[in-house]
Amino acid sequence: MDWKREWKVLAAIVVAFLACFYLPVGVPRFDRSIFEALALVKWYAREHVLLCLVPAFFIAGGISVFVSQASVMKYLGPRANKVLAYGVASVSGTVLAVCSCTVLPLFAGIYKMGAGLGPATAFLYSGPAINVLAIVLTARILGLEMGVARAVGAVVFSVVIGLAMHFFFRKEEVAKAETQAAMPEPEVARPLWQNVLYFGAMVGVLVFANWGKPTAEAGIWFTVYSLKWLLASASALALGVMLVIWFGVKWWKVALVAAPTAALAAFFPREPLVPFAAGAVGISLVTATDKGEARDWFDATWGFAKQILPLLLLGVLVAGALLGRPGQEGLIPSSWVSAAVGGNSLRANFFASIAGAFMYFATLTEVPILQGLIGSGMGKGPALALLLAGPALSLPSMLVIRSVIGTRKTVVFILLVVIMATITGLIYGALFG
Repeated sequence: MDWKREWKVLAAIVVAFLACFYLPVGVPRFDRSIFEALALVKWYAREHVLLCLVPAFFIAGGISVFVSQASVMKYLGPRANKVLAYGVASVSGTVLAVCSCTVLPLFAGIYKMGAGLGPATAFLYSGPAINVLAIVLTARILGLEMGVARAVGAVVFSVVIGLAMHFFFRKEEVAKAETQAAMPEPEVARPLWQNVLYFGAMVGVLVFANWGKPTAEAGIWFTVYSLKWLLASASALALGVMLVIWFGVKWWKVALVAAPTAALAAFFPREPLVPFAAGAVGISLVTATDKGEARDWFDATWGFAKQILPLLLLGVLVAGALLGRPGQEGLIPSSWVSAAVGGNSLRANFFASIAGAFMYFATLTEVPILQGLIGSGMGKGPALALLLAGPALSLPSMLVIRSVIGTRKTVVFILLVVIMATITGLIYGALFG
C-alpha cells in the first residue's frame, strides 16, 4: 500500500467532511451567495450560452477544420509579419462584440491551429475589450475623455500584452517558427473568397444576434438593433446555402432545419431564443450525421464545447457566489469594493484592476456598473483601470485560458493585464482626476 498517497486521500476526505460539517447554512449572507450563484448561472445559460457560445463554438470548429495550420502560422504565427499579425489581432473587437467568455472558443481555435502566442493573446484581450458599442456607451455615459481613453488604452494594451507574452515565452515561439519552416504548403480545398463568406456568415449570426440596444432610439445603431434578428436570419440562411453548394450537404436536410425554425419564428415572434435554439440543434444534427467535411466541422465544434463549457459554468457559479450579480451581493460585500476604489491611489487602482479581472461582465454591463460605483465615490483612475481589466478577464475565462495555454502562461497574461491596467489608471487619474 502506498501510505503517502493514502494519507493524501484521507486528508482530502477530512477537509471535505469538515467543510460540509461547518457549512454556514442559515447565515443570511451565505444563503444569499448560494442564491446569487445559481441566479447568475441561470442568467448566463439563458443569455449567453445559446446566443454567444454556440455560434462561437461553430466558428472555432470551422477554424480548426477549414483553415489550414500552415495558413494560420503564415499570417499569425511566430514568423508572420508583425505589423499584419498584431494589427489584425488588436482591432478584432471592433467586429466581434463579445464578452471575455465568448472570445475563448475563437482564441482556442486559432491557438490550436498554430497562431503565435503574441498575436493569439492580443486577440484574446482585444476581442471583448475593443467593442465599438461599449466604447460609444462609455463616452456617452461616463464622458468623452473616458471613452477615448478606453479605446486607445485597449488597442495599446492588446499589442503590448501580445509582444510581452511573445518575449517571455520566446523559446517556445522559436520552436514554433522552426516547425513552420518545415511545414509543406497547404492544399487549398476551396478558394479563399468562399472561406471568407463562410466565416462571415457565422460571424454575422454571432454579431447580430447579440447586438445590444443603444441608449438613443435613433441613428444607425438603433436601426441595426431593430433589424438584428432579420440580419441574423439572413446570415443563417446564407450559411445554409453554402453548406449545400460548397460542402455537399443534402438540400433536404437543410430544408428540414430551416422550415421548423422559420415556423417557430412566426409562432414566437417575441421569443427569438426558441427558433434560435431550434436552428442550433438542427444544424448540429445535420452536420453530425454528414459523412464529409460537415461532420469534421461538428466533431471539432463538439470538442471545443466539451473542453470549454463546463469550466465556464463552474467559473460563473463561483463568481456569482463571491461577487453576486450586478446590483446584488455575494459573499463579498459591495461596500468593501466601493470603499477600496475611492481616490486615485496605487492601492485603489490595483484593487480596481484585481476586482475587474475576477468579476464577470456581460457585454455593455460594465458601464452602468461603473456609473454606480463612480456615484459612490470611485476615482476616475480606478474606473479606467476596471474598464481595461474587467471586460477582457473574468474568473470563468481564467479557468478556460489555463486549459488552453497552461498555468504559467495564464498567470503571466493575468499579471500583465492587471499591472498595465493599474499603471494606466494611475496616469489617467493624475491627468484627469
